[in-house]
Amino acid sequence: MIDDSPAADTTIHGEIRRPLSVSERWYWICDQIAPLNVVARVRLSGDLPEETLRGAAAALAREQPLLRAGIATRPDGTAPAFVAPADPRLPVRVVAGDETAWEREVDHELATPLPGATRPLLRVTDVRHGPADGQTHDVIVTVSHVIADGTAALTLLRRLVELAAAPGSDRPRRPVPSLNAVLPRAFRGPWGLTYAVGTGLVDQALTLVRRPQRLRPQAEPASSDRRSRLLHRELSGDQTRALTAQCRAAGATVHGAIVAALARAYGRVVAPDAHGRVGIGSPVDLRGELVPPVAAEDAGVYVGILPTYPGYGPGADLWDVARGVNRELMRRKRFRQHLAQIAGQPLICPDSVASSRRFVEFLDAHGPGNICVSNIGRYDFPDRIADWRLSGAQFIAGISVSGLLVASVNTSHDALQMNVTYVEGLVTVERATRIADEALRVLTTALEHPVSVASRK
Repeated sequence: MIDDSPAADTTIHGEIRRPLSVSERWYWICDQIAPLNVVARVRLSGDLPEETLRGAAAALAREQPLLRAGIATRPDGTAPAFVAPADPRLPVRVVAGDETAWEREVDHELATPLPGATRPLLRVTDVRHGPADGQTHDVIVTVSHVIADGTAALTLLRRLVELAAAPGSDRPRRPVPSLNAVLPRAFRGPWGLTYAVGTGLVDQALTLVRRPQRLRPQAEPASSDRRSRLLHRELSGDQTRALTAQCRAAGATVHGAIVAALARAYGRVVAPDAHGRVGIGSPVDLRGELVPPVAAEDAGVYVGILPTYPGYGPGADLWDVARGVNRELMRRKRFRQHLAQIAGQPLICPDSVASSRRFVEFLDAHGPGNICVSNIGRYDFPDRIADWRLSGAQFIAGISVSGLLVASVNTSHDALQMNVTYVEGLVTVERATRIADEALRVLTTALEHPVSVASRK
């Protein structure tokens, strides 16, 4: 078993050279089965020479210790560890395209593994379009989910642009411990395992009572064939402000409304005219609850997933369902189930890809991330950096095992971005498109009807 004590997180001359933690090892196993990348994108208007972008990438690597590490294993595929990469440079690729080319590039990036055995776990793509004197760039960062969640990916992208604007301004950050090493004391060691087991049993009982539905694969799962595909959707600034106001009036959060809309979309597309509940996972940011807390500027994955079981079917009120989602998430957070989930990982995480088959099959059938809404809320990406104008900042989460459809959501530059990814083949493009479009239609339709007094109860 990997040692997840604080001592296991010691560093060598400011470099991260240690075994992967349990949570990192699980993401790494998923990535070996099918690429598990997180992508962040922003549109930059102005002159951005290729050499400037390459210099910024090098500076970003000097800042972030995790960007100076690759991953190697023993000959038998066990004991993955962060090591010095054979080639430490962050790859930078420049391509020509049009205004929509970035979506095709993101689609490509989601399906293309990062060669962690030889290179760092991040690469940069610059999609250029427009006349040379007014060139526009869609700057894309692709990073392994082993070392970054959605918040971290957007932060790395923002910092890349800042470093491009101010060469020589990089400030090396100290290596931070892994998630498993900075859990609160109550969630470490035997006490943490006991808490995790108890929480798991309670959740199993709740699942048996509610009998939630899942998004079933439309073909036989084949791990090696899993490819994440992208469907980009968004709400305008006016629509986003209206949705926020409607949620406030209804006593719900935007996240609750999105989960409720996705549940209704599932019902209308997959189970029309039926009533029921569907399991939808919600990743939760843990950074502020760790000991010590982890800054948003530090790369790493510091999230747990909480399940919710929103209702769907004719007559189900969107705002009732949204408030129910909020109550369920608050209750689970109050009982600290998101921390218990991480504490229980040593009991269940496989040692290697070769030993993961049964666990992967179990997650495919029962895991909480089958449908997921990864909503990081409002992310304040600057509108201007130096002479550049910036817009459309967003992130996109890839899918490996257990998940079939994920909505990655953030609000930046006044717009709500909702990027729906799905596993090609296991979910047809027709079904995924209908679910994405229907979820967006539910939200926009709600904006046309003021929240009634009854809906506020």
